[in-house]
Amino acid sequence: MSTGARHWAINGRFVAQPVTGVQRYAREVVRALDARIAAGDPLARNLSVELLVPPDRKDELALGAIRTRVIGSFGGHGWEQAVLPAKVRGGLVSLCNTGPLATGRQILCIHDLNTRACPQSYALPFRLLYRTLVPALAARVRHVTTVSACSAGQLVRYGLCRAQKITIAPDGHEHALRWASRHSIRTQLAAGPGTVVLLGSRAPHKNIDLILGMGERLAQAGLRVAVVGLSDGRVFGKAQEREAANIGWLGRIGDDELAALLEDCLCLAFPSLVEGFGLPMLEAMVRGCPVVASDRASLPEIGGDAVLYAPPDRADIWFERFMQLAEDSALRHAMIARGRGQAEKFSWDDTAKRYLELMAGMDGLPLAAGAVPAKVGSGFASGTARKQTDRSFHRFRETMK
Repeated sequence: MSTGARHWAINGRFVAQPVTGVQRYAREVVRALDARIAAGDPLARNLSVELLVPPDRKDELALGAIRTRVIGSFGGHGWEQAVLPAKVRGGLVSLCNTGPLATGRQILCIHDLNTRACPQSYALPFRLLYRTLVPALAARVRHVTTVSACSAGQLVRYGLCRAQKITIAPDGHEHALRWASRHSIRTQLAAGPGTVVLLGSRAPHKNIDLILGMGERLAQAGLRVAVVGLSDGRVFGKAQEREAANIGWLGRIGDDELAALLEDCLCLAFPSLVEGFGLPMLEAMVRGCPVVASDRASLPEIGGDAVLYAPPDRADIWFERFMQLAEDSALRHAMIARGRGQAEKFSWDDTAKRYLELMAGMDGLPLAAGAVPAKVGSGFASGTARKQTDRSFHRFRETMK
């Protein structure tokens, strides 16, 4: 049992990367960890944490208790594998799917295995890298976290690790509350009560062609589509933009613009074939935007009864869901209220606590009464969502026996 100084580092490679869902997760978990440590959480007793970042970082996180340190003279995978492990004291937390193979005392978050579940979405070099590096890391590190019971099940089914090595530490909602709703000219022109928002890249697993293919029928019903987001060609395959009078391609927009768009539209459409979590659903719910989502992968687990679902290969049912929201104001208001309640069940603060529990358990620190030991793989969310995710996790563990 350890009672002395405890040292942990956080893999800060994400501060040099564009902010997608994975990088958002890392940023918000680190902010929540910093807040808990600064507030004197008992789980942070004798704990010092530093964020190790590459020199090509894009910005600085405003942290108080966690010190940021720039290391090395280059970035990328080379920095992560060659520079980072030499600077780690104690343990390492890696929050974005990859980490250094040389560091065994590591907590690694693997968000999903989409490169296996939907390989056509990814460029070959990226796919090959993840098919070799991630399994090697999963076998090497001390503990694996992931964001949903669905992703945990994938990790076990594909043989990356045992269920007992996995802890579910999901995304949270609080960051979307900080957004200041502010239209730009682009979003103002695209917004309105007849606008369906599509949020995500054009990678095949995002399945946005299902909605774009309905363009003419949607136009006849007085509806239009606003597509937000761009693909990274180094990661995802190339895709062509469809041209139609009622389809607008907004590209990347800021968080404040996104908040305004979500607050001023019919709904968010989220037709993905596979998702590790589905953070845009929570973001939409927080901003009072109804969600129509695929009934596959993790999405029902995250959305609960606050989302209208449709099969990702049935355009007719998606159209029915859109028309329900357009024609039934009582239903739309009910889904908005349910959405806000559902989103609040997923908290960055709760997830930060889970990471502190894992770190404390690996350090031999006695946990507070009621805390879950780090060695026990279990789902984690707050309130009802925690119980629901726990049940999903335990069901998948039973099926793997």
